Amino acid sequence: MSRRAPSAPQLPAGTQVVLRQTAADTEGVRVQRGATGRVVGYDEPADDYLVQLADGRRLRSPRGHLTLRKAHQHGAAVGAGAPAVDGADLLARHTIYAAVVGSRAFGLDTEGSDTDIRGVYVAPTPAFWSLTKPPSHLEGPEPDQFSWEVERFCELALKANPNLLEVLHSGTVLTLTPVGEELLALRPAFLSQLAYQTYSGYVLSQFKKIEADLRQHGQPRWKHVMHLLRLLLSAGDLLRHGRLTLDVGAYRDRLLAVRRGEVGWSTVESWRLALHGELDDALTHTPLPAVPDTARVDAWLYSVRARGARPADGA
Repeated sequence: MSRRAPSAPQLPAGTQVVLRQTAADTEGVRVQRGATGRVVGYDEPADDYLVQLADGRRLRSPRGHLTLRKAHQHGAAVGAGAPAVDGADLLARHTIYAAVVGSRAFGLDTEGSDTDIRGVYVAPTPAFWSLTKPPSHLEGPEPDQFSWEVERFCELALKANPNLLEVLHSGTVLTLTPVGEELLALRPAFLSQLAYQTYSGYVLSQFKKIEADLRQHGQPRWKHVMHLLRLLLSAGDLLRHGRLTLDVGAYRDRLLAVRRGEVGWSTVESWRLALHGELDDALTHTPLPAVPDTARVDAWLYSVRARGARPADGA
């Protein structure tokens, strides 16, 4: 989808947090940096959290001013004496693969569409020997760019995460090193019948939220609806043919009409149900294996780590 990857997921109620800087509570009284509390609410329009402090007071704070308590303790105890990880250097020197995803990869781009870039980097193996580990993901350097460390990328792709599989099958590759070519050669190993659960399960959960939006606000976010239908189309093609195709082809006009809100909700819902039915049918005769070839991916990752332990042969 044409949106920037979030810097952090939304914090659920009950999450223990630490205030990263001095603030004021809801009564205007000063709250010291380092104060601890629990998240008790989230204001989506204001994009801030309501936090109840240990002494019972409450304050509102943006996500950037809060640190998870466990992360704060780890940083204070472990990170203080360890060298800081240079994310920009990791991306600049150790990216093995980057490609365009989102609307431009799906053939659904319109005038003004963002260019979403996703990538994979390989942190040097010695970096994992420190108490401070390399980050599992990084944003940048471009505004709509997001990258995963190769181990995290493989974990998610093996679970048939649609976002990760789409990165591997993009038709517009921007960066490709020899190690990146090895990763692309592993594409079949990541594909399995798990795609049925991940794709259909995600779409079902999102449509429940959309129906709630309809009841409360009268209309859904049509762009989101369009991309959910696209996911079902993509999943059906994957299960039927054992390969992932991103471009929507002949469905472009129909999907864009959904995005513009020109298709009635009852028609959208009928199409969704039909696509779910096609997905169920495709699962009964799919050429995909029941589970991914985890052993093959793991052996490759071990090889990458082994090579990364030798500076002269680093990825």
